[in-house]
Amino acid sequence: MQRSLLCLTLFLCLYLTGCVTSGTYQQKKTEAEGLEKSLQEQQNRNGKLAAQELQLQGEVARLSGQIARLSGERQALLAERDALAAGQKGLEESLRSTSNAKNQKIAELSRKLGELEEANRRLKDNVAQLQKQKEVEVQNTSRTYEDLLERMKSEISKGDVTISELKGKLTVNLVDSVLFDSGKAEVKPNGLVVLQKVIDILKGIEDKSIRIEGHTDNVQIVGALTRRYATNWELSAARAINVARYLQLQGVNPALLAAVAYGEYKPVAGNDTDEGRAKNRRIEIVLAAKE
Repeated sequence: MQRSLLCLTLFLCLYLTGCVTSGTYQQKKTEAEGLEKSLQEQQNRNGKLAAQELQLQGEVARLSGQIARLSGERQALLAERDALAAGQKGLEESLRSTSNAKNQKIAELSRKLGELEEANRRLKDNVAQLQKQKEVEVQNTSRTYEDLLERMKSEISKGDVTISELKGKLTVNLVDSVLFDSGKAEVKPNGLVVLQKVIDILKGIEDKSIRIEGHTDNVQIVGALTRRYATNWELSAARAINVARYLQLQGVNPALLAAVAYGEYKPVAGNDTDEGRAKNRRIEIVLAAKE
């Protein structure tokens, strides 16, 4: 349709001018046809370009959508990165705080360990010193024991005195008949002689306590004697006190002396025989470590 209109237009123009030759007409016609063809080709190209433009617009829209989506993802990743960075910072601070606390704890434990090691060293020194002191005390006790054995051979051979030593504790056991008359608490002269042998050794002792123990059998006090000693407690106490007082008067350090009454309640033999009761009536001089 457009082609026909173009040809008609050219024809009218030539006709109206009246000066168009057939050759010129043919030339113009050919030129018109060429222009029409060029126009058609241009239109085709325009159509293709329009289609491509539409396609490109669709691609741009698609890419824009992708860009928007990627931008959103980027923002999310940035937010996640920031959150991770904040978490890492918090974790680092927590680790630093924990590390500091552990370092402080280690320092405190090291200090306490040092104190314990020092205390342990002092304890070992004290134990060694006490052990050495104990050995010296045992040696002194053994020496005292040997001296007493030597001085009291006669009384020991008669059975009036027994001397024992156990773990640093030395006991001189004197039967009451050596020191006292029956029912009496005053040391008789012969008893003072025996005590003097003990006193000569006790006066040189300063590292032991000296305990005077009074013991009786289980025979109850009766008659007029009860006005003075109501029970065996009183009798054993009076005997122990009188011996202790005599030791003091003879120069034994009174700060080391103690008088103890056990009455009939710590027997060393049965009270059902005369021999057993005789063993239970006794004065024991006990040398032991100071409390």
